[in-house]
Amino acid sequence: MTQDILDELLATAEKPSRYIGTEVNAVRKEKANVRFLLAFPDTYEVGMSHLGLQILYSVLNALPSVAAERCFAPWPDREHQLRLRRLPLTSLESKSPMADFDVIGFSLQYELSYTNILNMLDMGGIPLKSSDRLNHHPLIIAGGPCAFNPAPLSTFIDAFVIGEGEEAVAEITAAVAAGKKQNSSRNALLENLAAIDGIYVPALQGKNTIIKKRKVIDLNAWPHPVTPVVPLMQTVHDRIVLEIARGCTRGCRFCQAGMLWRPYRERNAKLIADMADQALRATGHDEISLLALSSGDYSCIEELIRNLMRKHYAERVALALPSLRVESLSQTLIEEIRRTRKTSFTLAPEAGTDKMRQIINKGNTAGDLLASVDQIFAAGWKSIKLYFMIGLPHEEDSDLDGIIDLAYQALRAARRRGQVTVSLSTFVPKPHTPFQWEKQLSPDEIYSRQNFIRQRMNNRNLSVKWHDARMSLLEGLFSRGNEKIGDLLLLAWQKGCRFDGWSEIFRFDLWQEAMGEAGIHIEDYLRERSVTEPLPWDNIDCGVSRDFLLSERQKSDELTATPDCRYDACQNCGVCDFSETQNIFSDKDLPAAAAEVKPPSVATLEKVYRLSFAKTGSARFLSHLELAMALTRALRRSSLALAYSAGFHPHPKISFSTATSVGMESRQEYMDVTAFEYPNDLCLLQDEINAALPEGIKITDLQLLSYAAKDLARALYGFAYDLMIPADMDEEKMQNMAKSIDEFLAAESFPISRQSKGKNVTRDIRPFVEAMTLNAKEKKVAVTVRHAQTGSVRPIDIILHVLGFPADQTQQVYVIKTKTILV
Repeated sequence: MTQDILDELLATAEKPSRYIGTEVNAVRKEKANVRFLLAFPDTYEVGMSHLGLQILYSVLNALPSVAAERCFAPWPDREHQLRLRRLPLTSLESKSPMADFDVIGFSLQYELSYTNILNMLDMGGIPLKSSDRLNHHPLIIAGGPCAFNPAPLSTFIDAFVIGEGEEAVAEITAAVAAGKKQNSSRNALLENLAAIDGIYVPALQGKNTIIKKRKVIDLNAWPHPVTPVVPLMQTVHDRIVLEIARGCTRGCRFCQAGMLWRPYRERNAKLIADMADQALRATGHDEISLLALSSGDYSCIEELIRNLMRKHYAERVALALPSLRVESLSQTLIEEIRRTRKTSFTLAPEAGTDKMRQIINKGNTAGDLLASVDQIFAAGWKSIKLYFMIGLPHEEDSDLDGIIDLAYQALRAARRRGQVTVSLSTFVPKPHTPFQWEKQLSPDEIYSRQNFIRQRMNNRNLSVKWHDARMSLLEGLFSRGNEKIGDLLLLAWQKGCRFDGWSEIFRFDLWQEAMGEAGIHIEDYLRERSVTEPLPWDNIDCGVSRDFLLSERQKSDELTATPDCRYDACQNCGVCDFSETQNIFSDKDLPAAAAEVKPPSVATLEKVYRLSFAKTGSARFLSHLELAMALTRALRRSSLALAYSAGFHPHPKISFSTATSVGMESRQEYMDVTAFEYPNDLCLLQDEINAALPEGIKITDLQLLSYAAKDLARALYGFAYDLMIPADMDEEKMQNMAKSIDEFLAAESFPISRQSKGKNVTRDIRPFVEAMTLNAKEKKVAVTVRHAQTGSVRPIDIILHVLGFPADQTQQVYVIKTKTILV
C-alpha cells in the first residue's frame, strides 16, 4: 500500500489514529526468519489496552530471528474503504498484507469477537476454513481464555495454544523457522506444532487426545513488558499495566479465570518496582495499574504501593488496583491511592445476599461491603460502582431484593457525598468452572430480573446499568457451544455480523436469521447439562480436576464455603504437585524506599517555556487531544520538572495556541509549558523531548519566556497557510481561480453560509483575510489570516467559497499551516 493511498484512507477514516502505527516503542525489523502477526479481533483502542498483547509483542520481538507486528479489527468505515478499493487488511508496523506473514495469532478474549476473526481473515485474503488453506498461506493460531473451549472455532483455526503463551510462542516460532528452512509442507508444520506441549491441532488430534494447559511457573523470569507500545489514541485503559500476580486461590465458583490460571503466582515486589521505573521512563504515562485477579491479595501490596508512591508522587503518578475484593481493601490502600487522583472506585460484591455469596463462594458479607463504601466516601471519592451478577444458580426474588437493599445502604453510607452506580451483568456458565453444568437464563428471564431491579431504584444519586440480554445469549452459545456453533458463526458473518459486543453495531436480527438457517435451538445450549454427558471441551485439561469441580458444585447446593488454600489446607483442586507447580509468593525483599521524592516547593519560582513544534506525515491525522497526549508524555519522560495544577485531578500546566484540524499538516504550532527552572542547555532538553515523540511530531524551538511575555491566548495574531492545488488542474481553471482571488481581495465584505452546531450561520470572512496570492507555477495559494476572539476563517472556507472547489473535491487540496503568527 503506497503512502498516497494510505493518506487518502486516513483522511476519510472516522478515527485515523487507529491505523497509523507510528507509536513510540513500536518495533520495526527489516529482516527476520519468522514474521508473526499478533491479531486482536477488536478495535485498536480495546486491543492496545490488553496486557497479553503487549507481553507477547515484547517476548516475540526479543527473539532475534522473529519480527512481531500487530493488526486490529477494522471499524466498518475502514472495512468499507478497503473493500471498495480491493485492498487487503495489513499490519500496523510495515503495512504488510496479512497473507505475507508466516504465523497469525488471534487473541481469544471474548466470544462476541468471533465474527471479527472471520472478517479479518477474509479481508486478509486468507481462506476461512483450515481445510481450504494451501502451503503458501500463514498458519492461523489462537490462544486466550476462550481457547479452553476450542470447538466453535475448530473449523477456522489451525492450532490453539492452551494456556499461557510466553514460552509456547518461542517454541512455535522455532518450529516454523525449522520448517521453512526444510521447505516443509503445511501438514508437516502442523505436525510439528502438535508435538509442542499445550498445542491443540484439531485436524490432527481428535477429541480423545487430552491437551494439557501450558503454564509459566515463575513470573519473575518473564519481566515483560517494560517498554510497552504507547498508543497514539486514547485507549480503554490508557496507562502502564503491571501484572503483580497470576491466578487466584479464592475459588469463586462462577469465575473461569480463577480456575484456568491456577496456581497462584506472585511476581517479586522488587522486580515490580523496577519494572515500574523502566515503564515510566519508556512511556511517560501518568498512571500504573497493578493487575491481578485480586490485587488486594498480593502479599506485599501495602509495601509495594508505599514504595511506588514515595518514588513517583512528585511526578503525579497515580496508582490503580482494578480488581479489589471488598475485604482486602485496607485503610492504607485507600490513603495511598487517594494521594494523586480520585475518580470512581469499583467494587464487585457480585450478589445481593449473604446466601448467594455462600453459593458462589465469594467469601465476604454485606457488612464488609458497607464498611468499605463508608471508608471510600470518607476518603474523598465522589462516586462508586458496584458490580452484581444476576441469573446465578438458586437465585430468587429475595436475592434481587438484596441487590436493591445493598445499593440503597451503600447510598446511605455515602451520606450525600456522592453517586452510586449499580452494574448488572448476566451469569453465563463457563467451561472448567463448578457451574459449567448449570442452566443459563433466557433473554426473557433476564429482562424480567433486570426490570425488577430497575423499577425499584429511583434515586437521582443511584443509577443502574445492565448488559444486553441478547449479547449474553450469544456469549452463552459460544462459551459452551460445539462444532455446530461454528456453522452458525459462518452464517452470521456472511449476513454481515461484526463487532457483536458493540451495541451501536450489534445486529441480533441477523443472528436470529442465521440460527434459523443453521437449525440452532437456543434452549439446547442454555439448558442445564447432565454431569454424565460429554462436554465439547472434555479434551482440554486446565489443571483443575473434574472431581473438584463436581465437589464445588455440590457445596454450592449445600450453601457450603470452601476455604482459601493460601490461608487454609490444600483443597485438592488438582493443579499443584508441590514440586514444580505450587502457589508462589513474593520475596519480602522490597527495600524501603528512600525519602519520598517531593514536588518542588511552592516557594520555588515556576518558569514558562514556549515550545514550537511541527506535525507532519501521518501525525497530521492525530486529533488535538491525541497530539496533546503525545507531547505531554514526551515532556514527562524528559528531565524538565513540570508544574502541576492542584485539586483532585492534578494535570501538567500546559496550554496550546490553537487546535489544528485533523488531517492538516502544520509546520509551526506553539505550546506553553509551566515548569521549574531547567538547569542545563535547552538544546539538550529539546533533543530529549524529540527522542520521546512519535514519528511526525517534532519540537523545532524551545525558549524560556520572560515574566513580561504575553500568554499564548493574548499573543496569538493569526496563521499562514499554503493551499496546494492539484497538479493536474488545467490553465483555464487556474485563471478562473486567480480572478476569484482578485475579486475576493477587492471586496469590502464576503459573507458565506455554513453549518455550525446544526444551524445555518452566515459569516463575513473578508475581514479575517490579510493576504492571498496564487503561485500558478507551484500550484499554490498562500493565505494569511487574522485570529480574533470571535474566531477566524478556516482553510475549508477559502477552498469552498473563494477557490470554488465543490464540496466533494475539497480533499484534493492539501493544506499546510506554514506559520502561527504571534505578537
